[in-house]
Amino acid sequence: MKNILLPTDFSENSWNAINYAIAFFENVECNFYLLHVITVNAMVLEEPNFMLDHNTLDDLHTKPAKQKLRGLLQRISKQALHQENHKFYTLTDYNFFIESVRKTVEEKQIDMIVMGTKGASGLEKYILGTNTADIITKVKCNTLAIPENSKFVRPKEIAFANDFSLSHNLQVLQPISDILKRFQSSLRVVHIKKNNTDLNDDEKKNKELIEDFFNNKDYSFHYLTNKKVEDAIQCFVESRDINMICMVAKNLNYFQQILFHSKIEKISYHTDIPFLILHK
Repeated sequence: MKNILLPTDFSENSWNAINYAIAFFENVECNFYLLHVITVNAMVLEEPNFMLDHNTLDDLHTKPAKQKLRGLLQRISKQALHQENHKFYTLTDYNFFIESVRKTVEEKQIDMIVMGTKGASGLEKYILGTNTADIITKVKCNTLAIPENSKFVRPKEIAFANDFSLSHNLQVLQPISDILKRFQSSLRVVHIKKNNTDLNDDEKKNKELIEDFFNNKDYSFHYLTNKKVEDAIQCFVESRDINMICMVAKNLNYFQQILFHSKIEKISYHTDIPFLILHK
């Protein structure tokens, strides 16, 4: 039984992520937890003195949130998105957003967080919104980030961006292996270098370890040379039918340009390709 956390702010963007999660875990026994966090920041802004009693908090925040969560369950039911092996639970919490997510991950033994992403608008666009970026970097839980234009398709090809450093246990890659098995997908291991140099001895050994781990799966290695990581990924995505990009959280410093780059008008993959970030 998988425990999946679905943070929601009741936007269409978060609804899209819920749709994706339900389809992605089709035929998998799952408990889905729909979580709405009434943030401390929001309450402080609304009530500068922050002297709200319990009844006032209920009237202003909890009751409307619970009503909206019930509406979400009805929407899921009406659109026949749910399956017999899927169970849904609603949660509300008063807290700072990240603290609430951390607490829920621990209490409900969450296996994966699935949430929508929507970057800022204007001249500078960002791939991830603040909440999603915070979860990926500050919560140690596998996270599937669903861009606002992403619609579920069975992932035929999955790109695994890797620097062959393997500063993590190989078991962290097990979710990728599970996805490959469930969808009969192909894995494209992408190694990006800023200059045209051969792999060193450690990188060669780590590449062999990855080969051993995926030895019974359909995989291939691809070597890209580009000073800009985001441009390399863009070219690779455009040249293949990539349906998902995976990274290990330990490599986020190296691949931060893929997720946290700004001024990305020319980068299109961020609008429709999900990112799976793995934590050990």
